[in-house]
Amino acid sequence: MKDLTALEKKINSELTTKINDSKVSHNQIYLKIDHEDLLDVVTFLKTNNDTKFKQLTDITAVDYPEKSKRFKMVYLFLSHQFNQRIILSFFINENELVSSLIKIFPSANWMEREVFDMYGIKFKDHPDLRRILTDYNFEGFPLRKDFPLTGNKEVRYSEEEKKVIYESVKLEQNYRNFDYESPWEGTKYIKEQTKKD
Repeated sequence: MKDLTALEKKINSELTTKINDSKVSHNQIYLKIDHEDLLDVVTFLKTNNDTKFKQLTDITAVDYPEKSKRFKMVYLFLSHQFNQRIILSFFINENELVSSLIKIFPSANWMEREVFDMYGIKFKDHPDLRRILTDYNFEGFPLRKDFPLTGNKEVRYSEEEKKVIYESVKLEQNYRNFDYESPWEGTKYIKEQTKKD
């Protein structure tokens, strides 16, 4: 189906109870669902002749630590035949399991491992859920908004000691403070220095 508005209506009519909200924006369809309906909705999007979203482009998450349902899961699908995109999303609690899409899209394997590694979100029925971007002994989840900037351990190879060593992470804080003044007028610390001289 080439018309996005008609496609949105078709999806809503076929999946009436499973779609909480839908809209067409930026030449894409945005669908909001409940996480229990993920497998049914994705199966429909892939197999229906009017949709044919046969490629899972990405799986990611967004962290909202102040909300009761902390994480927003986001799935991006592409239909090569119609050159259309759908963005599917839903909210989950911190320790809630999400259904794995590996049986529908085998490419979901690495994407789900990345979400697990970065956010700590676990996937039900995933055959090999382990870290993919960080070290196996790494503690914490780097893309959570409550992840500390300092104090964690990182791994690196030391040329002096000729071995792999663990050391505390030290992140530079030099560029955190801005004075937002025009460079032609000079910054406050330069003004104060010139007044003293």
